[in-house]
Amino acid sequence: MVSKPVNIPGIATVKATEIAPPPTWALLERKLMSLMEQAAYLVIEKYTEKGGVPYYADDVDDLYELFFNWSLFYAIGGDEKIYDLALQEWNAVTRYCDDRNEPDTGKRHIRKKTTPVTKQIHNEYYNKNAVLYTKTKASGAEWHHMSEGNQAFYNLGLGDPTISENVRRAKRFAAMYMDEDPEAPNYDPKYKLIKSPMQSSQGPYWEANLEQVKAFLHGGKGEGAEWKPKPMGTRASLYGAVKDLEMGWWDNPRRAKEVIDLFNKVVMMGDSPNNLTVTSLLSTAYLYTGDNRYKQWVLDYVQVWMDRIKQNKGIIPDNVGLTGKIGEYREGVWWGSLYGWNHYQGFNVIFHGISCAAENAVMLSGDYGYLELLRSQIKVMLDAGIKKDGQLLVPWRYGKDGWDLKGDRDLSQVGPTPYRMQELAHLYHASMSPQDYELIDYVRSNDKMRDWNDVGDIPHEKNYGETELARFNYYDGKNPDWPVKILSQDYHEALKGYDKALNDNRSVDELIAANYAPQMVVFTKGLTQVTMGSPQTVYNGGILRAQVRYFDADKSRPGLPSDVSAFVDELKPDRTGIQLVNLSRGETRNVIVQAGAFGEHSFTEVRVREKGKDGVTAFPVHGKYFQVQLPPSTSIRVEAGMKRFCNTPSFAFPWHGEKIPVPFQ
Repeated sequence: MVSKPVNIPGIATVKATEIAPPPTWALLERKLMSLMEQAAYLVIEKYTEKGGVPYYADDVDDLYELFFNWSLFYAIGGDEKIYDLALQEWNAVTRYCDDRNEPDTGKRHIRKKTTPVTKQIHNEYYNKNAVLYTKTKASGAEWHHMSEGNQAFYNLGLGDPTISENVRRAKRFAAMYMDEDPEAPNYDPKYKLIKSPMQSSQGPYWEANLEQVKAFLHGGKGEGAEWKPKPMGTRASLYGAVKDLEMGWWDNPRRAKEVIDLFNKVVMMGDSPNNLTVTSLLSTAYLYTGDNRYKQWVLDYVQVWMDRIKQNKGIIPDNVGLTGKIGEYREGVWWGSLYGWNHYQGFNVIFHGISCAAENAVMLSGDYGYLELLRSQIKVMLDAGIKKDGQLLVPWRYGKDGWDLKGDRDLSQVGPTPYRMQELAHLYHASMSPQDYELIDYVRSNDKMRDWNDVGDIPHEKNYGETELARFNYYDGKNPDWPVKILSQDYHEALKGYDKALNDNRSVDELIAANYAPQMVVFTKGLTQVTMGSPQTVYNGGILRAQVRYFDADKSRPGLPSDVSAFVDELKPDRTGIQLVNLSRGETRNVIVQAGAFGEHSFTEVRVREKGKDGVTAFPVHGKYFQVQLPPSTSIRVEAGMKRFCNTPSFAFPWHGEKIPVPFQ
């Protein structure tokens, strides 16, 4: 990567003049980043081969997840080597799991109960083996899991959008969902639908086997363990086509074939809202190329689902047949699909696609109307809620008896719970509207079980938005210590992971035999929230959201310069408050501030109140960027006026101009 100062003609520049002891959050922010850099190097050294392949066997999406946020960490301000390692790991996992590789000896893949197939990649994307990675489990090549692994690829564009092979990959992956790849006919452009809840680089998956059907309908343990079936509807249901499916159907070969054939028609054929997460894949292709075909595909696909909501009396159906009809293969019943409303964690799963799609459509179009996709379904859940002793509780699944307001732990069915914050936080961050503030305030006013000033105890990035409670309260003027709390929590978790890795003295053979995932040591939820003023990216398939983003003007790289800390301390529909602190006692740092994660917003002016001077100095901006010069030991608070979602989003850096300079198209 280039490492020399950049000069952007005409960029508005403000200079910090105040010298003062740095605040606690600023010291903690850089301390956290330094710790995670050291921990990341340690994890690579101890738990991967020289080429990057982990000493750990798992499904390919889980292997990608090991390093999913490392590129984002670099883009926030982590060391440049972190990005190199993120790229190395994505390429290593992709190469290792490619179905064109030589057969494995199997030594690396011995697990307690199963031996997973490793060849789960074709044309550098999930193949049908990603569905069939064990005899008893059909999972991986659907958007609940693909979206988790894909985050590693999406985030690579944040670190360097000029890498030719990544641009080509983004276009190739998008083609698999645009009816442009003969090997992957996943999409029907006539009805604007994806043909199955499971797809791959080799097309839709329409043929589940006996063990997979048993697993989806009845749960239970996997191969080699005692199988304990559960009633119909753990991950999918045949309801509508079959009112009451008898237990033990699998013991009669003739009946088993009937059920399998029915399952493959009722469940495996047609579209599901879980597929809405694909919009992040197409949006990534757009962010690289600016090709309006990708943008239009996303908007068309989101719109057709919004139309289905209207057709289905306000609730999104979870199954659409191959001719676009709701409940086409189950006598009009709108629920029951794979990872749909009847899934034992239906609410958790189905909202991932809805949230990602709404955000992507607004980012690409600037049209806030697309947020109704998400808002309408949040209202559905709130309307279905109950109050118990003053506590608002919402159901997690829907079945033949309506909304499940009881739950059953023995059946892995989640009962009514307090409304989680993830969807609310993302909706409000996108809209900044009074109506969405009121939705959150309603939930908060009827929440007796949770402390909204507590950041919680979440030792990983995957959560239901619990950390968004405290973040919302801070911006609502009720939780002044929040930035220190969330950064401290992440520091604590990173330190635990670092110490565990440091004291792991197992040999390579012992690591392979144990087959446990390496320690998670890179945490970006707190850094994203504090530095960028946005909720944590939706874990299952989201792409970065940010009120502002930073670039190092002296090293021409993304992220905060060395020794610089940032904090978005105010969020309003038309302005953003930003604090910047230079912890270096000897070096001047120059920070470029960008409006939005991808330049989708625009600044109107920057206002600065200088110490010792009366009033406020205003600098007109009228563009995506302004620059802040930070002499040694200085800090500054700027108030930036903003227009939101008014620019074409792109991975382009401030010095790239109108087009990303990709060497080989």
